[in-house]
Amino acid sequence: MPVLLQVDFPFSGPWGPAMTDALQGLAASIAQEPGLIWKIWTENAATNEAGGIYLFADRPSAEAYLAMHTARLKGFGIPEVNGKIFDVNGELSAIDRAPL
Repeated sequence: MPVLLQVDFPFSGPWGPAMTDALQGLAASIAQEPGLIWKIWTENAATNEAGGIYLFADRPSAEAYLAMHTARLKGFGIPEVNGKIFDVNGELSAIDRAPL
């Protein structure tokens, strides 16, 4: 059963195309994480927040990634990382065209 991971943290930029240019290497690394199905990158320059919504194949993969990514972000100087893992209701999500 896939699980959803929601992560957000304070971030002062860069935003938009500059963020894309600066973080392509990180995105390529994340794409190789065990159990990752997909990630949607999130950014809000107005509130100085960034993060992502991830779909993992299973809870252990999501938990391992969250622990590793939290440590990595803290190593980048980000003091607070919020992460939540949710079970996915596949049947209801399919009705609403979720990319599962």
